[in-house]
Amino acid sequence: MRDEPRVLNLLGLAMRAGQVTSGDSLCERDIRAGRAALAFMDEGVSQNTREKYIQICGAKGISLEEVSADALGKAIGKPNRMIVVLAKGKLANKVASLL
Repeated sequence: MRDEPRVLNLLGLAMRAGQVTSGDSLCERDIRAGRAALAFMDEGVSQNTREKYIQICGAKGISLEEVSADALGKAIGKPNRMIVVLAKGKLANKVASLL
């Protein structure tokens, strides 16, 4: 990822704005429902989870980005989060421009 620190800062802002979903089942639900614009995965995620999200994001045409270990949880203020999705909207467009 080109500008990971800035992207993570924007994810923190999006979390406070209620535009971020975290956790496996909730993220999967939002992706399948078409509410997600971008998905982010911790580099320490299991191989099964990695393959699952590559498949469902690919099927929905959603960009899936990998970030440094433990960075997602720190960025959104919820430790040990391995998957987050960003809802469609202006913040998602800004983050996408940084990718």
